[in-house]
Amino acid sequence: MKKTALLELHYLPPIQYVSKLLQYPKVILEQHENYSKGSFRNRCHLASSTGLLRLSIPLAGGKNQQQPIREVELKYDEPWQNQHWTAIKSAYGKSPFFEHYEHRFLPIFKKRYKYLWDWNWDLLQLILDIIFLDKEMELTEKFEKDTCDKVIDLRNRISPKKNKKMEDTGFNQVKYVQVFEAENGFLPNLSILDLIFCVGPEAIIYLERSVVKV
Repeated sequence: MKKTALLELHYLPPIQYVSKLLQYPKVILEQHENYSKGSFRNRCHLASSTGLLRLSIPLAGGKNQQQPIREVELKYDEPWQNQHWTAIKSAYGKSPFFEHYEHRFLPIFKKRYKYLWDWNWDLLQLILDIIFLDKEMELTEKFEKDTCDKVIDLRNRISPKKNKKMEDTGFNQVKYVQVFEAENGFLPNLSILDLIFCVGPEAIIYLERSVVKV
């Protein structure tokens, strides 16, 4: 198996994405790509009482297709941070560990960020700290369409679009008890928030068990 993975930066990334940080000893984040719409870069999936809940971050200037990712700005015409946090609290307020972690996320949701990259980066660092995953990640020095033989290119392979999702033999999600499982059944590969709020400190254990050695 290749030991280095190249990924883009997601917003409250799905469980499959975080499992890659465990699966590969070395992870490189792409910071020189152009923004691509219809991805997890500015959206995430949660569970609600009515089923799958999709949250999307508004961006200044519209979709920002093909704009350098580090230059994509957030839009504040509407209080989307408050709206997203309200939706998260509504979905997970009664979960076993929401009250335990709520105070960790609130400062980020109350801070006004200019760039999408910085917002996603701070959330990812917080998530890694919460799940006790000590992972140093490198950033790309320039954009390269193709990777060397030692690096597996996972950019745009973990996607909300069915036609872009990769067949992932290295990931087999272990089920856990979800808040609205009685209403919706088990919803796979939601945002890592779902796993954190539902199982708390055991999140890293579920991640480890979901990684398949190939």
